[in-house]
Amino acid sequence: MEDGKLKTGFMLSPLKNWKAGLFRHETILLAVLLAEWFYFDSVGRRFGTLDNTFDILRHSSEIGLLALVMTPIMLTGGIDLSVGSLLGLCAILFGKLWRDAHFSPGLAAVCTLGIGAVAGGLNAALITRLRLPPLIVTLGTYSLFRGLAEAITRGVDTFTDFPASFLALGQDRLGGLPTQAWIFLSAAIGVWLLVHRTTFGRSLRAIGYAPEGARYAGLPVEKRLAMAYVLAGVVAALAAIIYTARLGQAKADAGTGYELFAITAVVLGGTSIFGGAGSIHGTLLGVATIAVLSNGLVHARQPREVAGMLTGALLLFALASGEVSKRLAKFRAHRHSPNPATPVSASHSP
Repeated sequence: MEDGKLKTGFMLSPLKNWKAGLFRHETILLAVLLAEWFYFDSVGRRFGTLDNTFDILRHSSEIGLLALVMTPIMLTGGIDLSVGSLLGLCAILFGKLWRDAHFSPGLAAVCTLGIGAVAGGLNAALITRLRLPPLIVTLGTYSLFRGLAEAITRGVDTFTDFPASFLALGQDRLGGLPTQAWIFLSAAIGVWLLVHRTTFGRSLRAIGYAPEGARYAGLPVEKRLAMAYVLAGVVAALAAIIYTARLGQAKADAGTGYELFAITAVVLGGTSIFGGAGSIHGTLLGVATIAVLSNGLVHARQPREVAGMLTGALLLFALASGEVSKRLAKFRAHRHSPNPATPVSASHSP
């Protein structure tokens, strides 16, 4: 009899795992992404072409990079609202170093990455040393970085006429793919390994789940947080360089609103806004869903404002579905939990 129960349980186990995998957040998001793709391919004549696919990759690389490094920050329960403004500031400083200081594009790029690290370090210091809330800190540096970019250019100066060798970074192809796609792919692999295959990534989840518990466990919480924000600053600077190469110009308004798209992609990918849970592959699906939606609406000849409306609707759906799945999981656990043993009253002999 027991052998029969074990055999039945062994047969049902894969079925349960399959059902659990089918209703995972990433699986549902993948289904939404495929539905988007097939719909826009049916209404847009050029949507499914290889050239348009490369355009989607090219135009989503900068937001994708920001979303990748936003994920570790949000895993800790934090947020960085300054990455879009920092992208604009770094783009301006890159152009100024190249044009006014007569740096080569390579040297200007290295200096720009260093500036991004310093800016990320500023966020890190205010958050870890002064124990200020990440939302307030990065809201302040959001305005600071954008204001610096406006002040440096006086709101009108634009940096153009970059050499063709530099513009190839954002406009040419390498190995059949857009050049920046290789940078984005390398960054995605690196951040995925960092988050999912190292003690650093596990410590980020622990910090997001219970910061004080992580401290009692001996984790260097402040150091881990600082590394996450510095990494975000460096990658924001890298995104600024790619952005400048793609458009062939650097202006103070570069990257406006990119922080909101990055946060939306991360949350849409299943990362909790409270920290402790999330994945890089979920973030990549979130980036792809937003990129396909924005590009597809253009091919469907819909107003650009519709993209913002639908992106917001997707975000609300992701937040709601996450909460619903948690409640369903609790309900199933409660329903399948063994009933408490009913005490048997002792019989009294007459």
